[in-house]
Amino acid sequence: MVRRRLIWQLFPAYVIVALIAVAAAGGYASRSLRLFYLNEKADDLEAVAFMVKTQIEDTLKKDDYNSLDKFCKQIGQAGKVRITVILPSGKVVADSDENPGEMAPHNDRPEIIQALATGRGQLQRYSETLNKHMIYVAILVKDADEIRAVLRTSLPITAIYDALETIYKRIFLGGLIVALCVAGVCLIISRRIAKPIEQMEQTAQRYARGELDVSVPMPNNAMELAALANSMNEMARQLRERIETVTEQRNELEAVLSSMVEGVLAVDNQGNVMTINQSASQLLYVTPQKIQGHSIYGIVRNVELNRFIEKTLQSEQTTEAQITLPVQGGRYLHLHGASISDVYGKKSGAVIVLNDMTHMRRLENLRRDFVANVSHELKTPVTSIKGFVEALREGGLGDKEQAKKFLDIIAKQSDRLNAIIEDLLSLSRIEEGTEKGRITLRREKLKPTVESALELTQIQAQEKKVEIVITDPEEIEAEIDAALIEQALVNLIDNAIKYSTECNRVEVIIGREDGYVTISVKDNGCGIDREHLSRLFERFYVVDKARSRKLGGTGLGLAIVKHIAVAHGGSVSVESTLEQGSTFTIHLPGNLSSNK
Repeated sequence: MVRRRLIWQLFPAYVIVALIAVAAAGGYASRSLRLFYLNEKADDLEAVAFMVKTQIEDTLKKDDYNSLDKFCKQIGQAGKVRITVILPSGKVVADSDENPGEMAPHNDRPEIIQALATGRGQLQRYSETLNKHMIYVAILVKDADEIRAVLRTSLPITAIYDALETIYKRIFLGGLIVALCVAGVCLIISRRIAKPIEQMEQTAQRYARGELDVSVPMPNNAMELAALANSMNEMARQLRERIETVTEQRNELEAVLSSMVEGVLAVDNQGNVMTINQSASQLLYVTPQKIQGHSIYGIVRNVELNRFIEKTLQSEQTTEAQITLPVQGGRYLHLHGASISDVYGKKSGAVIVLNDMTHMRRLENLRRDFVANVSHELKTPVTSIKGFVEALREGGLGDKEQAKKFLDIIAKQSDRLNAIIEDLLSLSRIEEGTEKGRITLRREKLKPTVESALELTQIQAQEKKVEIVITDPEEIEAEIDAALIEQALVNLIDNAIKYSTECNRVEVIIGREDGYVTISVKDNGCGIDREHLSRLFERFYVVDKARSRKLGGTGLGLAIVKHIAVAHGGSVSVESTLEQGSTFTIHLPGNLSSNK
């Protein structure tokens, strides 16, 4: 079906109606005018007939048809009217235009028949005698009750038709002009009606594109259109307010979801993703834009997660589970699920909240390992001390040399036990100071702190004949807690001395790297295998436990170094190659605030 603009539906209809009205009016006027002219002529002919009738009655009584014919010719020529006298038998006895003797009987003429029947006859027809269109009026001429003749007057109507044709042309021309004027008026009216509707249509299309801040122009030519425009404006206002409300709520929801540490995933009944926040996309290793609207089962290929989603979709109650994702060494997720309903209360999907428990699990493992390591490290000296005390009680005091040996071992184990406790307390103080902001940093030169650490390790260095060299070409400064940095350097230098061979060399290098101030302790000792480097700074982690205990290590020295570096906003790193030595580096920020 072809759709047309409203104006081209209204305008042709108006024009057709106008043309029909003009044509009807013109036709009616033409017909009325024609009848009027013909009736006027008929009345004139009837008047002439009655006038002639009074003058021929006596002549008819005498049957003097020649005189009657002459009289008719005189009157007909004078009045330009054809006068014919016909006897009831149909014989023509007088005619103003023709010779009566040569004329055929007229008893079959309709006007004669009508006059004989009703007393008067009138007709417009074609005259076979004159070969013209004529109008005839016939009346009876009576003598008492006897019909003596029929008097007929006639007149050619060709002139009337010619006059009427001229009038018809004028009526047609006038009607055409009126029709054009009416068409123009119809076009204006159609435009006035269609224009506001077209404006409403254009505005409605802008509404459909989301441009709800525009208003429909208020038409002033129709109350109904004005009411419609007002309704559309009110509709746009309400839609705008509702969309703004929905947008605000959506933005608030997105802000809440994006700020949540927990992952949030919403799916429909088919498992297609409706909503996923940034945390969930990071936990599941997916891109939010690519997964939106797609099936979660085909993108996240984890049987446990998919089963949990299906269980939540089928359950009327909240669900809960723990799963493991095989990524980055394993992620442990705690899941909470609940179904969601649409506006009609029908289940439309489910929302899944994902809590990343990996860090908590690792902390729990670290705590468990720490407790086990502490217990193990403390148990060794305590067991040793207890054993030798029992030996002394059972008779060892009698042998002074043996008792002295036992007491030396007890003293050594007590020192080890005290060292472990001191290191644990140091770690605790550093962590507490970092958390509570009790560590005060001051901008100082690093070299004096390094020299102080060297003095504390000088005895060990001299015993192993290890040379310690300090390199600080720029006299570098940094914001530090000198006591903590000194403690970290003592631990690093002490380790470097312990694991270096005699007559070797340890270098302490102060420099800059990538915006950080670095303090490196480099030795040429036995080195460390690469597999141990990632765990080297964990508490109680040692590469060779037997050698560490022999050298008096507690397994906490490097952990203390790491925590001191972190307390300064920095980090610690190690580079090592077996049989070629190791380099431990403390990285300190080049720009720190005065207090931390």
